[in-house]
Amino acid sequence: MKPVLLALTFLSEEHRAQMAEVFEVIYAADAPSAAAAIAQHGPRVRVALTIGAIGLSPAQIEALPALTLICVLGAGYENVAVDHAKARGIVVATGAGTNDDCVADHTWGLLIAAQRRILPLDKATRAGVWRTALPLPPNVSHKRLGIIGLGTIGKKIAQRALGFEIEVGYHNRSARTDVPYRYFADVAALAEWADFLVIATPGGAGTKHLVNAAVLNALGPRGVVVNIARGSVIDTAALAAALREGRIAAAGLDVYESEPAPPAELLDLDNVVLTPHVAGWSPEAVQNSVDRFMQNARRHLAGEAPVTPL
Repeated sequence: MKPVLLALTFLSEEHRAQMAEVFEVIYAADAPSAAAAIAQHGPRVRVALTIGAIGLSPAQIEALPALTLICVLGAGYENVAVDHAKARGIVVATGAGTNDDCVADHTWGLLIAAQRRILPLDKATRAGVWRTALPLPPNVSHKRLGIIGLGTIGKKIAQRALGFEIEVGYHNRSARTDVPYRYFADVAALAEWADFLVIATPGGAGTKHLVNAAVLNALGPRGVVVNIARGSVIDTAALAAALREGRIAAAGLDVYESEPAPPAELLDLDNVVLTPHVAGWSPEAVQNSVDRFMQNARRHLAGEAPVTPL
């Protein structure tokens, strides 16, 4: 008999079929389906698959008495009750490292589009407006990039900056000894130094509204902020005000506090580039994440440690 997998996040038919080679898959990709699946199948579930934005709550964990493994696709796990799970002896594993390149690529797409005003230029071109009637979009190269959160994704973003001959600084809880970049103990100081501010830090209560009005003011009227981490890290109301009042120049957001609904405060602004939380999504990255889950699950079921445990 196959072990039962409760999948709480979107999966393609192909990936569900891949998992079905090993598991009896209970697919419940929205909250009502999850509640119904747990009520019906909870006592049989051995493995749960989720993402950081969906998570797995203490109450859900308690309704899964046979649960021994929780996996998340991707690196984030902010809404998984990790301490509660570990207190019950449940192993927690992530997909860390499976989509880093994709996220870093997307970060630079957002940054270039925001700095070079790609969307307003596209709109003007379609309307027949020629370049001599438009303001000059500033360079990307030879600027200063501040990264909040120099983990594996942050390091990939920094690596790509070198091709633009950009100086890199970063903020972490503590300085790293394995990178040559300038360390800032304070986020506002990093923002004041930087031309571009990229958010690559985990979400959760500890980073909620870490980028607030004071940080945006420090970034200044030529500054660009990009968020590919979690929407909660930026104070959306403060960001909207800063963009409208010209206290920063532009923003590129793949994540926002209102998701999956779009950020209403920003929708009428032409100095914002928005994408629907797809920075880590590509055929290659999603397949890597699913393969990592299968590796973690197979190892766990064989009595071995996962490849990427918490």
